[in-house]
Amino acid sequence: MNVPKTKICSSCETAFSCGDVSPENKCWCNDYPPIFNLADGGDCLCPECFKEACEDKIDAYIETITPEKALKNKAMLLPKTNHLIEGIDYYIENGNYVFKAWFHLKRGTCCGNNCRHCPY
Repeated sequence: MNVPKTKICSSCETAFSCGDVSPENKCWCNDYPPIFNLADGGDCLCPECFKEACEDKIDAYIETITPEKALKNKAMLLPKTNHLIEGIDYYIENGNYVFKAWFHLKRGTCCGNNCRHCPY
């Protein structure tokens, strides 16, 4: 059985558990898109700082996307997941899910529904 390690966030200096004791033996951070190189962030970040860093990196990438670039984007080349992350894949507005550009880019095509954040 894996035992989670206690680490200190390199950004906010909060203690957090790194590692997972689930049957899959994977850490909570594996639910996030694999968009960081190990050299990018130094040591581990806590869940809150890691999510914020992912959002920032994705938002910066989205700003570079044109409809032409969207057809062959980095997001659609990442491993497919069914797990959606609030703030990265969607946000909730008036009780409704609003899918963000990252969600659409991961899908790889336009659905034709005139989505608010469609990059295509």
